Parts: sequence; C-alpha cells; structure tokens
Amino acid sequence: MKENVAILGASQKKDRYSYKAFQMLLEYEHRVFPVHPVLKEIEGHTVYSSIKDIEEKIDTLTVYVSPKWITPLITEIVTLNPGRVIMNPGTESDSLKEALDQAGIPWMEACTLVLLRTSQFS
Repeated sequence: MKENVAILGASQKKDRYSYKAFQMLLEYEHRVFPVHPVLKEIEGHTVYSSIKDIEEKIDTLTVYVSPKWITPLITEIVTLNPGRVIMNPGTESDSLKEALDQAGIPWMEACTLVLLRTSQFS
C-alpha cells in the first residue's frame, strides 16, 4: 500500500540521506511531503516550511533532523498525528519518544532506506 510520507529535514543535497530517502520513496511510488524551513521545492516537488502546513493525513513521518532541533517541534509532530514516526540513525530523541508514547503514536528507530529496500516499510 502506498503511503503519504512526510520527510522532516528534507534536503536537496544529493549526498544527504534525507535526499536519498526522498528519491527512494518516490521510486516506490509513495506520496512525499518534504519539510524544510527554507527550501521552496526539491526537483519540482513543493517543500513545506513546517509540518503544520501539511493538510493531508500523513501515514509516516520520517525524521532526518538532529535531536537538538526536534525538541521545539515535538508539539507539531504530535499534532500532525502521523500513523507512525521513523527516527533515522542519529535522530533518536527520548523526549520525542516519550511524547509519542503519551499520544499513542507508534514510533521506531530504523533507517527508512533499509526499510524500503528490504520490503519492511509498509
């Protein structure tokens, strides 16, 4: 089943894992919602300046920002109420985990790229 996937910390830099995830999610035909506070588009796809700007139901929020940037976004993440949150390596945040647990939002520490390549994403 194809999902609506928001990428928190999307990048247009081809060497970044968030860019690789953007490309691979499109390759696997998911609907992608890149989020970055400054970028306007990535390869023709609209970039949302905040997850608050996304009006679609998000099945998966995949996180590519360091824990120090996550803390001020926790309320927005919980309000988004995604079907699940994937904390990619290096993005793990105990305060986010706790907030997600309290809100009943499933989360996992995993690599989006590996989940896609091994057919474990959906």
